[in-house]
Amino acid sequence: MNINVYKVRRIVGKILMHGLMITLSFLVLMPLLLGLSVSLQTRTQVFSYPPSFVPSTLYFGNYADAWRLGNLGRLLLNSLLASSIVMLGKLITGVTSGYAFSHFEFKGKGFFFIAVIITLMLPMQIMVVPLFELVSRLGSANRLSGLVFPFLASATTTFLLRQHFLTIPKELLEAAQIDGCGPIKFLLQILIPLSGPSLAGLATINFLTMWNAYLWPLVVINSDKQKVIQQGVKMMFASATEREWGIIMAATITAVIPPLLVFLLSQRFFVQGIATQGIKE
Repeated sequence: MNINVYKVRRIVGKILMHGLMITLSFLVLMPLLLGLSVSLQTRTQVFSYPPSFVPSTLYFGNYADAWRLGNLGRLLLNSLLASSIVMLGKLITGVTSGYAFSHFEFKGKGFFFIAVIITLMLPMQIMVVPLFELVSRLGSANRLSGLVFPFLASATTTFLLRQHFLTIPKELLEAAQIDGCGPIKFLLQILIPLSGPSLAGLATINFLTMWNAYLWPLVVINSDKQKVIQQGVKMMFASATEREWGIIMAATITAVIPPLLVFLLSQRFFVQGIATQGIKE
């Protein structure tokens, strides 16, 4: 009898937990689903009363208008280039600096590592003015180089990769040294392949961070040809077509698609990391 009661409690607990997770997921997705619904409605449907959350007919004209009026192709290309460059830059500098802090001994190592960590305490709002002054003096203002240059290195990436590299057994390094493997070869052929899930996670985060950046592009970019998608959605659509919510939502949904694809492509690395996390050689 007690066993049956225990099973019932487990089943009820699982049902309640799944119900709670489904509810929370729906609440998180609701703004996106509402934006998708509005983007597929005509202007008459958007302003109808009572409002319709499910389009009676699917209208894709808003996406065509958004692409034409806002030059979304150019905006997406600019954002894609900037985000990809920043992602690669942060990974390269993070891997090399994390490797240096975790596997090498040099004078001032502790001081330099603390100096890197201290930069995490500085909010972006404080650094905007000096960064803009630096970029202006370099002649990179209103250019792609000025947009990405200040973000090619990341203290967060360096710290996380350093901590990850420290978890890799030192016996691997010793065995590699016995086999005549140098530091660079050890990094490229052993450390990086073993760090696939961590690198995929950091790559996704760094890509999304730059893709969603708004303050720095707003400060450093003024040319319409160099603007990124976040500026286009906010400044072009909100000001030029203030009441065209279908077009605005179509542009917003379009801006969500690239980072979503990046996450889907890197998802298998996360699953691989979870599956192999508990395996010990």
